[in-house]
Amino acid sequence: MAWDIDFISEGDFKRHVANTVGQYGDKLVPFDVERFNKNTIDPIKMVFDKAVYGETWEGIISSEIFRQRDKTNSNDIGYFHQRIFDYIDGCHVPPNGKEGGWDVIVDFPDGFEIDAGNTVHRVYVEMKNKHNTMNSASSQKTYMKAQNALLRDDDAACFLVEAIAKRSQNIVWETTVDGQRCSHKRIRRVSIDKFYEIVTGEYDAFLQICFALPRVVQEVLAESSALNAPQDTVYEELHNRANRYSNIASSEEMDMAMMLSMYMLGFATYNGFEGRFGAAV
Repeated sequence: MAWDIDFISEGDFKRHVANTVGQYGDKLVPFDVERFNKNTIDPIKMVFDKAVYGETWEGIISSEIFRQRDKTNSNDIGYFHQRIFDYIDGCHVPPNGKEGGWDVIVDFPDGFEIDAGNTVHRVYVEMKNKHNTMNSASSQKTYMKAQNALLRDDDAACFLVEAIAKRSQNIVWETTVDGQRCSHKRIRRVSIDKFYEIVTGEYDAFLQICFALPRVVQEVLAESSALNAPQDTVYEELHNRANRYSNIASSEEMDMAMMLSMYMLGFATYNGFEGRFGAAV
């Protein structure tokens, strides 16, 4: 398939996708029972979820494994959203914690018009994956960081760029700092599609990235022998434990045996549990 994106080369995009996949790191390590229960699961929740969602034990265990992996994936996707701008003209991704701690800095040699009569030549960017990931303290801290940047550089603007915003937008960011409502025309909330448009000059630049991504991810995975889907063993291990309960004699009791196996992950030292089912764990 021909590459028809002008603002990033196919080679650079593929390299960036490969680097992002590499960020998944130990999340590709298979789960055994020890890893599954590292932070102690909630067996009561597992019982409710299985019943309410009409799942099998194998299905609900797979869902929990996915949830545990997914908890740490936000940073990996944040890496994708941030670091891609290292390959786009005019953009610079500072090393972590350097250059004010900004995620992306964009320079506009010919200026960027915020609004009529208000042009800047640099934009400092803080990126967030989702619009609701910032609590009030985090919002205040980020807003004050933007205020300080404008005090040091009066030829700049600051953007809070959200990958998953409530809507497509490029608006003045209004928030509360120390109990006072604050806004500044050069401190803005910008959805990622609008940010792509600003830095590339192409209205649908983000759409182009979204449509190219699935094919390139598949190509990267196909070309890397080191990236294989993890073979999790949690269900098999718990099933084997269930089979060893002395009071489980028939196949009809397997659901109960699996429930006991699950309970023992969290409650092995609790009153009534200790020692009673020890042979199975």
